[in-house]
Amino acid sequence: MTASLPGSRRRHRSLFTAGLSALTLLSSLSAYGTRAHAVPTAPPAPQPRPATALEAATAARLDALRGHPRLLRDFFRDLPKGGDLHNHLSGAVSTEYLIELAAEDGLCVETATMTAVAAPCGTGTRPAADARTDRAFHDALVRAWSMQDFPPGGNGHDHFFDTFGKFGEVTWRHRGKLLAEVADDVAAQNQFYLETMVSPASDGAKRLAAEVGWDADLARLHGRLTAGGRLDKLVTEARGEADDADTEFRAAARCGTDRARPGCRLPVRWISQVSRGSSPERVFTQMALGMRLAERDPRFVAVNLVQPEDWDSSLTHYSLQMRMLKYLRGVYPKVHVTLHAGELWPGLVKPADLKFHIKEAVNVARADRIGHGVDLVHEDDWRRTARTMAAREIAVEVPFTSNAQILGVRGDDHPFETYRAHGVPVVLATDDPGVSRIDISHEYQYAAETYHLSYPELKDLARASLEYAFLPGASLWHGNPTRDGYRMTAACRGLRPGHSEPGADCRRLLAASPKAAAEWRQEIAFDRFERSFGLTR
Repeated sequence: MTASLPGSRRRHRSLFTAGLSALTLLSSLSAYGTRAHAVPTAPPAPQPRPATALEAATAARLDALRGHPRLLRDFFRDLPKGGDLHNHLSGAVSTEYLIELAAEDGLCVETATMTAVAAPCGTGTRPAADARTDRAFHDALVRAWSMQDFPPGGNGHDHFFDTFGKFGEVTWRHRGKLLAEVADDVAAQNQFYLETMVSPASDGAKRLAAEVGWDADLARLHGRLTAGGRLDKLVTEARGEADDADTEFRAAARCGTDRARPGCRLPVRWISQVSRGSSPERVFTQMALGMRLAERDPRFVAVNLVQPEDWDSSLTHYSLQMRMLKYLRGVYPKVHVTLHAGELWPGLVKPADLKFHIKEAVNVARADRIGHGVDLVHEDDWRRTARTMAAREIAVEVPFTSNAQILGVRGDDHPFETYRAHGVPVVLATDDPGVSRIDISHEYQYAAETYHLSYPELKDLARASLEYAFLPGASLWHGNPTRDGYRMTAACRGLRPGHSEPGADCRRLLAASPKAAAEWRQEIAFDRFERSFGLTR
């Protein structure tokens, strides 16, 4: 989520979000009768797989640490945690770093709204650099630009989304520097891959959309975009932006020097954001740009719709946007699609708007992954949707903290266990960790404590976040690992990463497949992590 909430589109929330906490409880009771029936009937959950000796020792260590917050935090920090697949670059960097960037760039801050603006600093503004010496001003910026100290009874939804407009003047200038910070954080969290969302050639896409206008005939509209090489020129512009970001990243991270930062070694791919609250012609233009870009440039792997799903404009055009994606997937069949869908809850939108978003993302847009998917059990025929997701291995990206902060959904209200019971792949993610003031270790620890997950279950969640990544190449794992368990593919079967060297067939797989290589690295890290608890094979 990387957009501010403009006043012209802000929903009147006197009946919706002002009482969201109470409405959440009431909707749970009305939908299921009692809290005890909050999780609907589902097929029997898969039986836990047998643990290896090393896994059993690590599980015992985890159990011994429960009730010891500091030691437990260390355990989850050191735990290998796959990749982060749902991450918005502008919302991922720490607020303190954004403030420092604003100071370096000589930006100003409107004191009434705490919004960063370009210099010179006029009436009602002050230099962002003042935050270096004025602690009260610095802390006020942190609170305005993140969820720090946000009151439990406040409107978390609006505050969360409003932060992006407040620091937006900072983030658009420095994609490479932001990535250097985020990549270091991901590496420090013992992760091995990052997919992060940006808006390529945003201004150019806006201009092109205005030039071509709207046409309900999507094939004709796409033809107008591509006529005269107009869309290709936009792709060139977006690739140039990515080149500039790469240059800035390598300089900030000191890549290629003897002082290279950890993020230099992290595989990173971009996902192109589409502003779902915009006009239909602009949405379609951004979709087409993102798909054509992913077809032409391997640094880009997918498209995603962003901005609040509950905006009036987002709700009005939701089904149209799914049809747009359906059409464009036919034009660009190799490009991935992951969609914010079901980031809704009773009381935030009308009941009719809760009935179909995930279903249409899965069945119409043919999404490869779903982001959030929180309102699953409020949709029509949701069990069929869940079964479809399981059969097609459509993973759901779960950022627990942002779901709690934006929607007020946590614990038993969250469909995390429902997805797992239906065999849907689940990956944990951060969403906007800078805004939320968390990291991926926090999300794993929350999952373990809230849902009483065992160490092997946590390990398989981490594996899933690489298995369902959009990294190219064949997997290290055989078949459908969510259904059948994580068993190595034939080329590497019988090998133990970290304990035995890969044979010739396995080496060829690892050399040819970035995905398998990342998964192999994680298995070596798991071996090292588990050995740290005192057992050897």
